[in-house]
Amino acid sequence: QVQLGESGGGLVQAGGSLRLSCAASGRTFIAYTMGWFRQAPGKEREFVASITWNGGSTYYADSVKGRFTMSRDNAKNTVYLQMNSLKPEDTAVYYCAASPLSCRPNGCKRAPDFGSWGQGTQVTVSA
Repeated sequence: QVQLGESGGGLVQAGGSLRLSCAASGRTFIAYTMGWFRQAPGKEREFVASITWNGGSTYYADSVKGRFTMSRDNAKNTVYLQMNSLKPEDTAVYYCAASPLSCRPNGCKRAPDFGSWGQGTQVTVSA
């Protein structure tokens, strides 16, 4: 398994931007599909974005498409989530996750696809 640690969360006004980072330990980081999920109070954890091992393909939830961009730097064992045009409904704890699967052809989007999880970072968007 791989250990994950998120950073970059915080409080931002609606329309603002944040960039989340997720640092991974382990030499096999390049073998993992990586994902971001979020969980708002009283709601189930939901898929936000995922990226294949080489960054060649990215997948997004409809609610964030066009506003969020996921990327990875395999040399630094780190994935990123650039969040622009933030809305109050984006408020949640954001989790980084790693999957040994490729989930072809539609990408990994389900929480059970991911076996390793970070502790989460809080993102709060004020109106």
